[in-house]
Amino acid sequence: MIEPQSPLQIRDYRLFWSARFLAVFATLSMVVLIGYQTYDIARTDYGMDRPAAAFQLGLLGLAQFVPLFLLTPVAGLAADRFDRRHVAAFAMLVDCTLAASIGVLTWLDALTLPILFALAALHGAARVFTGPSMSAIAPNIVPPRLFPKAIALNSIAWQSASVLGPAAGGLLFAVSNALPYFISLGLLVIAAGLLLAIAALPPHEESEASHPLRLMADGLQFTIRNRLLLGCVTLDLFAVLLGGATAMLPVFARDILGVGTEGLGIMRGAPAAGAALVALLLSLRPIERNVGVKMLWAVVIFGAATIGFGLSRNFALSLGFLVLLGAADMVSVFIRGTLVQLHTPDAMRGRVSSISGLAISASNELGEMQSGVAAAFLGATGAVVFGGAGAIFVTGLWAWLFPQLRRARTFEPQYRDH
Repeated sequence: MIEPQSPLQIRDYRLFWSARFLAVFATLSMVVLIGYQTYDIARTDYGMDRPAAAFQLGLLGLAQFVPLFLLTPVAGLAADRFDRRHVAAFAMLVDCTLAASIGVLTWLDALTLPILFALAALHGAARVFTGPSMSAIAPNIVPPRLFPKAIALNSIAWQSASVLGPAAGGLLFAVSNALPYFISLGLLVIAAGLLLAIAALPPHEESEASHPLRLMADGLQFTIRNRLLLGCVTLDLFAVLLGGATAMLPVFARDILGVGTEGLGIMRGAPAAGAALVALLLSLRPIERNVGVKMLWAVVIFGAATIGFGLSRNFALSLGFLVLLGAADMVSVFIRGTLVQLHTPDAMRGRVSSISGLAISASNELGEMQSGVAAAFLGATGAVVFGGAGAIFVTGLWAWLFPQLRRARTFEPQYRDH
């Protein structure tokens, strides 16, 4: 039998890739519009000024993060103890409830800020189970020698959907405010079906025999004791927490650049466009040498591009900085994701992925909260510039605190499961 030379030659991986693309397309088109509706309702229905309305975006991020924080240990355990396909598919069906609810309420013009915060929390609860289960599926269906290519292809699915989803959502929202939510509902149902068509992924015997609390503690201890894993996870947490500009995009779209929902969708997709291009290049020619140093420099460029976006008042230039930001972030994500998966035994990948996912979610949702608070004091521009500078500072500090990051030369797997 001829060994596959690409993950796309593997049937189960094609199903996984398609499900990932559709789920990200659907959820991100909704998340971007929820942010815009939150800011717009705060300004129009509640009469808030720009700083106060921007602060609501921070609260929206906090509403998503609370269930993520509380449920992360349970989600990681579920990804190791049950069939990972079932866990991810169930989480997608929970997001279907979100899509249906907000679509109907938007159509009825019955949305309020408390309802938006509650639905954002529901999405956070669903996403905490989707992340670790989806991350842990790929190493089960792709041999280790093809895994760096699989990481790049996974990122192509994510980033291309991140471009098309928000852009399509913004355009459809201009036609009918409720339409993008109903389309997202249908896409999520299809994505769940594709996942369930993958061959069964039985849980490991260890995860079935051990006590749940012991398993949760083991995953946390493993991550803390492995300095390379801990450095990768926390670098993303603190750098992106400070450097995230996406929370302020509704402010830039509505009040600074004046480009409306159509421009918001394009801006929200611009980082993903840069990331998708880099992911395509990495799928053809993955990074193989001096991976740690390249990851650190990528985060520095990410911070610098964030500063440039915050200072720009030209829509085209702003898009350019967002594309650069996404391209740099893709290099960091590719290296970090590969290192984390290949330095973790399969029996523990769900739990370690949930911890990594919590860090990513904390950096995103708490980053939105930080940006909202900073915007209330510094304005949207000041908040974005401050965050970009903070990301650069954190990268330098982490290069010193975690020399294992600088010393990581290749992606040689520490654990072989095939």
